[in-house]
Amino acid sequence: MFADVSSPDDRSLGRSFWTLLGSSGLSNLADGIFKLALPLIAIVYTRSAVLVAGLELVRTLPWLIGALQVGALTDRLDRKKAMIWANTTRATLVLIPAVLISLDLASIWTLYVAAVGTGIAEVFYDTAAQSILPSILPRHSLDRANGRLFAVELGAQEFAGPPIAGLLVGIGLAVSMFTSVGLWVAAIAALGLVRGHFRPDRQGPRRPLRKDIREGLAFVYQNRVLRAMALMVGMMNLGSSAVFAVIVLFAVGPESTLQLTEPQFGILFATIAAGGIFGGLVSEAVQARVSRSAILTVTVVISIIYLGAPAVVANVWVLGVLYMCAGASNMLWNVITVSFRQRVAPDHMLGRMNSAYRLLAWGTRPLGAAVGGVIGEVFGVRGVFGVVGILSLAVLIPNRAITDEALAAAEARGDGTDGEAQIPW
Repeated sequence: MFADVSSPDDRSLGRSFWTLLGSSGLSNLADGIFKLALPLIAIVYTRSAVLVAGLELVRTLPWLIGALQVGALTDRLDRKKAMIWANTTRATLVLIPAVLISLDLASIWTLYVAAVGTGIAEVFYDTAAQSILPSILPRHSLDRANGRLFAVELGAQEFAGPPIAGLLVGIGLAVSMFTSVGLWVAAIAALGLVRGHFRPDRQGPRRPLRKDIREGLAFVYQNRVLRAMALMVGMMNLGSSAVFAVIVLFAVGPESTLQLTEPQFGILFATIAAGGIFGGLVSEAVQARVSRSAILTVTVVISIIYLGAPAVVANVWVLGVLYMCAGASNMLWNVITVSFRQRVAPDHMLGRMNSAYRLLAWGTRPLGAAVGGVIGEVFGVRGVFGVVGILSLAVLIPNRAITDEALAAAEARGDGTDGEAQIPW
């Protein structure tokens, strides 16, 4: 059933897992460099909050309009091949603006094309990546493996990626994009070394795609805990997208509040990842001492604080410490909730479950980017932080549905449902 049967010991997680880990690190480093370089390059062409925020809107919009279809396809395709295809697409689409920038033929609209294309590919890559792990490891190893995997991903994407992006953009606008292309190519080569085939086993005749999509939506809807988690992440992602779509205007340049250089901005963002790496490495130990529901509640409170803090705090050192704490708490949330999702869903349902979940959880990101751009244009950038901080308090309402008893009950059933709701269509 599994490509590698592993014990809980790190040394026994298996060759396929560690190869996947290396590929994921390279891919996420490429992604981290590209995502931070994108707004830094954009402000060379414009200082409009709407246009800068619009890049994040179009980059994340595919999660809103295509996640369900991609999830259904992921449950029909070989997931390793889907990840390779996605990274090949990203490398190709970023190579084009890199060349155009080098030839001084680029504009803000060149960046928009790259943002849209890589956003579509990201939906395929991330959905397949979160669905492939239970085919490599037994489910009792998922917490340990996800902690290691997320620590490497976050370390690459948000710890190493931002300062490297800032440095590379300072050297030359196109250098950061060429670097991302090279890293994605290396990630493809590493992923090709993962042994096995990863197409889910499905019984019965193939059904229309819309029926598969409906089944994935029903799976998430019928579990009260999954619904609450997806709603909470969706609310927080709406706020974080609003904040981070315009934060470059708050932080970078002589006319900004923090007056940071591009490399300094990258270092500030790296504090989030530094905390996340720590959170990933200690997540298993923390869960052994503190209940999962209590950990999740604390992570929500910290997230609310760090999103709203720039409205009243303009000290980069204070923000750095706060972002580091937020990074650790966000990682604890991710390890617990992703491992929970992987346990309650059967293999043939993982792609659709993850995509339905992320439609609710990540589909708000483009909306948040649009909201951030509009509020920033009308009320100023710091107004975005204040509004988001206040509205994010609403996340505490669905948090009440997440209890240790509810988590354990869903995992014991192993089918993701709780028998208390039916899909309303």
